[in-house]
Amino acid sequence: MSEADLEWVTANEAELHPYPWTRGNFADSLGAGYSAWIQSDGGHPCGYAVVLSVLDEAHLLNISVARGAQGRGLGGALLDFLCARARASGATQFFLEVRPSNQPALALYRRTGFEPIGRRKGYYPAPGGREDAIVMRLPL
Repeated sequence: MSEADLEWVTANEAELHPYPWTRGNFADSLGAGYSAWIQSDGGHPCGYAVVLSVLDEAHLLNISVARGAQGRGLGGALLDFLCARARASGATQFFLEVRPSNQPALALYRRTGFEPIGRRKGYYPAPGGREDAIVMRLPL
């Protein structure tokens, strides 16, 4: 992902999430040196991800597949790619947070081998208040 991708990324982010990351969130991630990826299908962007790596840990901050590209296994392929990249860069563990209400994401993470290890109370904004996050970990 580069600065040139941010218009497409933020447009998709706004379409996919009720509380989307802003252009500034993505720009700050790029500026901080986080690993940020654009996934393509047939030469067209279809997904994106942002990963923070610190020492031997990787932390998935954002992963999304454009609405029109969902249901074709692209999210799983992107997640597998991210895990392989994290492993190759020396990470021994991969972490993420996910909304309990996001059943498709939970299913994807479980299929990939992530296991729940805890909860963060009130982590996400939600209609009428806050929603917990399930913290998941994948040993690499």
